[in-house]
Amino acid sequence: MVALYRTGFYSSNHVRLSNVVRYWRFLMTTPKSPSPAAADAVPTDPATTTGSRSYPSLRAAWIPLAALCLAFFVEMVDNTLLTIALPTIGRDLQGSTTSLQWITGAYSLTFGGLLLTAGSIADRFGRRRVLQVGLTAFGLMSLLVLAVTTTGELIALRAGLGIAAAATAPITNSLVFRLFDDQALRMRAMTVMIVVGMSGFILGPLLGGTALTHVSWQWLLLINAPIALIAFLGVRLGVDPDRPEDLTRDVLDIPGAALTILGIGLACYTLTSGVEHGWLSVPTLLSASGAIAAGIGFVVRERRAAFPMLDLHLLHDRTIRGAALAQLGTSMAMIGVLFSLVLHFQYAYGWSPIRAGLANLPFILTMLAATPLTELLVARYGRRVACLIGAVSLTVSLAWLSWAVDHGYLMIAVGMVIMTVGLRTVMTICAVGLIDAMPSNRTSLGAALNDTAQEVGTSIGTALVGTLIAALVVTVLPLGAWSPALVSSYFHGERVAYLALMVLVGVVAVLGALTMDDSRTAEEHHDLDAV
Repeated sequence: MVALYRTGFYSSNHVRLSNVVRYWRFLMTTPKSPSPAAADAVPTDPATTTGSRSYPSLRAAWIPLAALCLAFFVEMVDNTLLTIALPTIGRDLQGSTTSLQWITGAYSLTFGGLLLTAGSIADRFGRRRVLQVGLTAFGLMSLLVLAVTTTGELIALRAGLGIAAAATAPITNSLVFRLFDDQALRMRAMTVMIVVGMSGFILGPLLGGTALTHVSWQWLLLINAPIALIAFLGVRLGVDPDRPEDLTRDVLDIPGAALTILGIGLACYTLTSGVEHGWLSVPTLLSASGAIAAGIGFVVRERRAAFPMLDLHLLHDRTIRGAALAQLGTSMAMIGVLFSLVLHFQYAYGWSPIRAGLANLPFILTMLAATPLTELLVARYGRRVACLIGAVSLTVSLAWLSWAVDHGYLMIAVGMVIMTVGLRTVMTICAVGLIDAMPSNRTSLGAALNDTAQEVGTSIGTALVGTLIAALVVTVLPLGAWSPALVSSYFHGERVAYLALMVLVGVVAVLGALTMDDSRTAEEHHDLDAV
């Protein structure tokens, strides 16, 4: 979930790339022994270590760690890989603005809606087994793009890929913990995972734009098949199977999962229906009512279920609640801006896909440069203030972008830099803080909750911006170059969309930041009784 600034780690900037290589080598070295305080603060979880192979260093675990990182990378890349190809897909398949938004949103919808369910299934039937099934399904379904002839078929395929990806995302983080007994190694391995995931999310548009200059857009999905195969083999060779005694026998919360997907889906469709049928039309009102009913039903179900998909008592912890809320806000801003700028660069500016992809370099470079800043802010001010600074930067960037849309690329790039500082800060602090605040035997649930918040935000952000542009500009994207009048209209629609995001994201992200704790470390876990 984590996130869009991920394309930077594989940019053509050789200086940046060499820094990444040196950073990787540093992480792969054998760590010092953890301090007694750190060992006491993060108790070993027997469920993740008993009976499993324990590696003495990240270097020794390079096969399974690389496989898990590759699996996580392809999940995150697929969130944004097709965004750069949306104009091309729209022309090829004769798609409307709303159908293009669902090509992106369908993946996020099923991915986010099923993350918690997939985590529960993995805890019951085996984490390695479910991960391998997910990778196999992901690779095979990617081949089906060759049979796609309509946007409806592509949306269905993307939804299926989201389901397969949901079977891998939280499990990759859980299995990383299982590779090591040493807590310092676990923290370093999680750092590698977060860096790879964040790189993958933003690498999608750049990779997609580069590929589109040489091959058709279908290849953007076909490439998933060999990547999934490599990840499958690495997991098979390097990760031990789960032991039966380490798995739970809790009954799966199928109604809870169904209510989650129904609520998110209907909420997103309400926005689309408002444009197509009118805001007071029967379909719009019915879908809105259904979304509210599903949300209420989910809360009631989780409170009464003997084995809930999400134990709502966990949300009583302010850090868990604040981190999830802030992640929701940042993801809305991230995907909303990315979605609109793809159309901005390719349609309004008439740029080629690769040039539009390279236009994201401010995101990439700032994501890399902001790492020391994030660490400095947390060390000096604590999580709450550091996260608040990031949330304010995010809000300011949206206000800036609303002004910059018709002031040229340089001004837009300035907005990208401000936004990335906010995104990098909030998303890193919240990801570490949320998992850190979870009971030591529920860290995989924390990872799933973090990803779920991000994917829900992605669905809402895509639906909001896509719907506003469709309502204010044009429902069906015209073929060929845009007229000056249409470009001006699009800029106006972008401006309104960014202002709407500014208000929504500002409230959600700032409120989440204010709810965070004041910890200045990443080495405290709460006991189960504390939650």
